[in-house]
This record gives sequence, C-alpha cells and structure tokens, in this order.
Amino acid sequence: MWRFSARSVIWKAKVLRGLHSVNALKFRSNGSCGSVSGKKWVRPSGFDTGLKAFNSLTKQKEPLILAREGVATWYSCGPTVYDQAHLGHACSYVRFDIVQRILSRLFGITVIHAMVITDIDDKIIKRSLEENVSTTIISTMYEDEFKRDMLSLKVIPPAVYLRVTENVHHIVAFIERIIQNGHAYATKEGDVYFDIQSIGDRYGKFVRAVEYQGEHGSATKRDPRDFALWKHANPQEPYWDSPWGRGRPGWHIECSTIASSVFGSQLDIHSGGIDLAFPHHENEIAQSEAYHQCGQWANYFLHSGHLHLKGSAEKMSKSLKNYVTIKDFLQSYSANEFRMFCLLSKYRSGIIYSDSSMSEARTSLGTISTFIHDAQAYMKGQVQCSPVQEALLWERLTETKSSVVKALADDFDTPRAISAVMNLIYHGNCQLHPVSECDGAARSPAVFAAMVSYIRDVLDVFGINLMHSKESDAVCHQGSLEGVMEQLTRFRTEVRAFALARQDGLTAGSLNKPGLYPERIPLLKACDTIRNNLAPLGVLIKDRGANSTWEITQRGQGVQDKDQETSS
Repeated sequence: MWRFSARSVIWKAKVLRGLHSVNALKFRSNGSCGSVSGKKWVRPSGFDTGLKAFNSLTKQKEPLILAREGVATWYSCGPTVYDQAHLGHACSYVRFDIVQRILSRLFGITVIHAMVITDIDDKIIKRSLEENVSTTIISTMYEDEFKRDMLSLKVIPPAVYLRVTENVHHIVAFIERIIQNGHAYATKEGDVYFDIQSIGDRYGKFVRAVEYQGEHGSATKRDPRDFALWKHANPQEPYWDSPWGRGRPGWHIECSTIASSVFGSQLDIHSGGIDLAFPHHENEIAQSEAYHQCGQWANYFLHSGHLHLKGSAEKMSKSLKNYVTIKDFLQSYSANEFRMFCLLSKYRSGIIYSDSSMSEARTSLGTISTFIHDAQAYMKGQVQCSPVQEALLWERLTETKSSVVKALADDFDTPRAISAVMNLIYHGNCQLHPVSECDGAARSPAVFAAMVSYIRDVLDVFGINLMHSKESDAVCHQGSLEGVMEQLTRFRTEVRAFALARQDGLTAGSLNKPGLYPERIPLLKACDTIRNNLAPLGVLIKDRGANSTWEITQRGQGVQDKDQETSS
C-alpha cells in the first residue's frame, strides 16, 4: 500500500501554512512504480532492447528499457469523436503505427497497445445541441468513422479501445483516491480540481510550470493552474452521479484512469501528438503519480510532430478549418503513398503536406515498384542483360540490411532506412541494362530474387504491401484482367517481332527505316499506339529489345521509362 514518508507529511504541513518554496514531494515506492524526487528522470530497470528512443521527459535519446522482457506496454490518446478525422490525426496515428510495427516485426517486441475514445466532451455536447441529437449518436457515428479511416490507412487496431462513458465509475474512484492522498479538492459548486501546489516543483516536466496560466474555471480554485478532474453538470448536459453531485469527468483524468486500469502503476510508453505534451500529458503525469504515489509513472513519452499545409505556419486543425479529411485524401492518393509520405521524415519532426511532397512519396513507391517488376522480368528471362556483377549486389544487400537495422534502432529513423533501400535499388538498376541480343553469358537471377524479397520484407514492416495497392485490388476484383493482359502482351510481342524483321538491302534514297519492310511499319505504329493508350489507364507496357513486359501502375504515369526502347 502506498503511503507518504514522514518527510512528505512535514512538507505538506508547510504547504498548508502557505509556504510554497519547498523541496519536491518524494513518494515511497513498492518497486512497481519508480521512486524519484522532483522532475529528474530515472533510467528504468528491466529489459534493455538495444534501441534508443527520443524521450520527451528528458528531451534526448535514451536507451529503451522495458519492464518485461520482449513486451512493451503502450498507451495512446485516442480521438475526441465529434467530427471527421483529418490528415493531422492520420499523420500521428500512422507514424506511431509504423513505430509499433518496427518494434514488433523487426525487433520481436510484443506491443500491448490501449487507446481511449473520448466520447463525452464539451465539443461533443456542443455538436449534439447544434444537431438536436444525443451525444451518444454523435460519438458513435464519428467513432465508427474514425475506425474505418484507420483501417483504410492500414493502422493496426490497438489491443483494446476503451470509451470514457463506459469507465466513469473507475474515474470517480480514481478521483476519490487522489483526494484521499491530499492532491485534489472539491468545491461547493460540485467541481473537483487537482491541487498543483500539493506536488511542489514536480509539476512542469514538459514546460516551465510558472509560464502556465491555467485553465478557465471556478473562482474558488486555490491556484489558477489547478485543473478539473470532475465538472458539475450544466442544464441539458449528460451527467453521472458522484460523491460531489451530478457531473462528468474532466478531460485529463480519463487517460490516467484508463491507462492505470489496463497497465497498473507502471507504463513503458505513452504517445501522442506534440500538441498534447502540455498541458494534457503533464496533467496525466501529475494525476497518475498522485494516485499511485510514485515518482515515475510512464517511463517514455513519444511525441509526433505537427502536420502543416504548405504555406501555413499553423498545424492542421479543425478549429482553424485548415484541414483535409482522410476520406477526401484517399480519393486522390493511396494508403501506401501516405505511409511513404510519413516514412520520408522522422516521426517527431514537423511535416509539410503538399502536392509536391505527395508526388515525392508517389515517385519513391513507383521507383520501388518498377525495380521489382524489372527484376522479376529478368528472373523470368523476359529481359536479357549484360553480365551482372553478382558479388557486388550480394555485398550491397548485406550492407543495406545492416544500415536499415541501425537506422531503425536509432529512434526509428525511417528516412535513413528508406534511403538505404533506395540506394540498394539504384545499384540493382545499374545492373539491369537490357540488350537486344544475348551472347549466352551466365545469368544471376538468385541475387535479384533475394533483393526483391528483402525489399518486400522491409516494406511489410512499414505497413506497405505493393501486392495489395488500390490499383492491384481493382485488378483482383475484375478477375480475368491479368490473364487478358498477359495474352495481349504476348500477341503484341509477336506482331512487333514480325514488324521489326529486317530485310536485305534498300533502294538508294529510301525514306523508310533502315532494314524494315515498308508494308509492316503500320503494324509497328499500331503496337506503339496501344502501348501509349493503355498507359493513362494504369497499364504500363515496356518494350525491352525483342521482348515486352507489362505492369499495373499509377494512372497517368509516363508512357515509358528513360531506358525503354521506342519501337517507331
């Protein structure tokens, strides 16, 4: 059972006498929750993953140490469900989904992830009054839409979603314990506030507490910085019964309660957008450590950077009305493209959303997809190349594997990992030089098979599956299109071979192409026409010497690559 030390009782007495210049409150630990004085972070004991993560509590990279070997407990703040989710939300959730995938799929760590759904809040109440429907209808509708949006972006759902309205009884009990521990007080109006002064200089882990002016609230607050744990009910508002009268939870208390109900007094990782660091996460820490009477409740706080629209200094936000909904975004781009967009910057960095930044992501995916198709064509014998420097490619593959692991172990540095993969593709492309005729030199399909398999594995870690892109799904739904394209390409290849057959000698001054039969040139032009007409429809036919290959690609992509042979 947690209890105060004698020193803390004396300290509390000084506070009650109005002496605020005191030492930090020190809690006595039973071993499950870290004991620490003031704002100092203490390196946890437990399982050292060998990874480093930027910890907002220390503002630097720290060794990632977990309480239990091979298991990470992870809590994240979920949405307040009063409207559609936008790309700012998506960016944070996708970035942390990528981090969790890296932990689990690359480093073998089981991530136990819990997320709260805020389904009662001032904004939800306001929306319900405006539309003259219950708060339950509003929250249920937008919660369902949020979950659909996350699935469309291929975000792995948490182990459990927990709604605030289904945990109010836990929240009430949580508040009662904080009051009993001397860190909160009730007002005559029926509100309950956290007592900032009761924890001394422990408040302000993310910013200097003296700079914080506090939340708006009752004039009976002891300190302007005190924040609401429980709000009394106003007319026409939903309410729950409590020892302080009818009311509902404050914003911050829900996360402390629900995280504690799942993970107890110790949490490995807490995540959220950087805008939540203060005051939300600051207040979570204060509440949780006051409840558990411990010095270090969550060991690591990971914060993602803001998403900005190009030309705007402000983050994407509903209140600023400068947002793009996830649903609207997916009309123009795919989930794979958004993931690549996120991968090209560090998860904790700010990121600019624009057509050019999305074009960069699309081009990167296109480069990867094209290499995979070309390598497969080489492996099938559809493309003849000069002798491949096989040993060099095996060496580059080994170097890439090492570089990717080092990058991702260093605060999940996805830009560096992607750069290593693209460098491998560059070296692979340097070896894929099509030639019209092959002299029977030895071929090296195995090394390209290894490269393709590895690239797919890395993309799978990041949640990108080129085999199941939006375009490929459309092909699967049509069923026979792949077979049709295979037959069409084969027929076209035979027609081209017939049209490209050379004749011996031409009359002087002939305007025809050297060596071609004049009467067959229209066939060659017809082959070019069908190739060019299919490209805007998302089917890219590539002529490689005497052979041709095809692939499904983004609509409107260039008709041919720079190294593609032009027939006409």
